[in-house]
This record gives sequence, structure tokens and C-alpha cells, in this order.
Amino acid sequence: MARAPQHPEVSEFELQQVLEAIVDPVRRSIVQQLDAADHDIKCGDFDIAVHKSTATHHFKVLREAGLIRQYYVGTSRLNALRRDDLDKAFPGLLDALAVG
Repeated sequence: MARAPQHPEVSEFELQQVLEAIVDPVRRSIVQQLDAADHDIKCGDFDIAVHKSTATHHFKVLREAGLIRQYYVGTSRLNALRRDDLDKAFPGLLDALAVG
């Protein structure tokens, strides 16, 4: 049985929640790293200077806002930027915020 955390549908994205998620420098860094990468990134492979429990909180905030999709491959949790979904919901927002 596959383990997958809950993710909001594009129609459920809320601009306020996205903006509150991206205002934090650690979360913004996670989004920037995902946007610059040519592959999905494991939780432990990000260049962020926070404890694991704090990182887990940041990933949850990003996931619940719709900014990232998390999924498992074996025991590794991978993260992907939901750029296409965000561009559908809020065209140009990530570019305007200089995330990418």
C-alpha cells in the first residue's frame, strides 16, 4: 500500500496561504531549490540550516499550501514543486515573487 500525504487540489489553493508559506526564508529557499533542480529532491538533501523536526514543519506548510507535492520512493520522501498547478491557480505568481 502506497503512503502519500494529503495534497490540496488546484481549486482549493488559497492565495493568502501560499503567500504566508512563501514569506518564510527557509520555505522560500526550499521552493527555490526545487525550482532550480532538474529532479525531485529528498527531504534530507536540501541546503537548509534547521533541525529535522523544524524542516518537517516547513515541508508540511508548503505541502498544505499547495506549493510542493511529496511522495515516497521506498523509504525516501521526495519533494516536487507544483509549478504547473500554481501557474494555473495564480499565473505568474512564482516569477513575480522572484522564487524561480
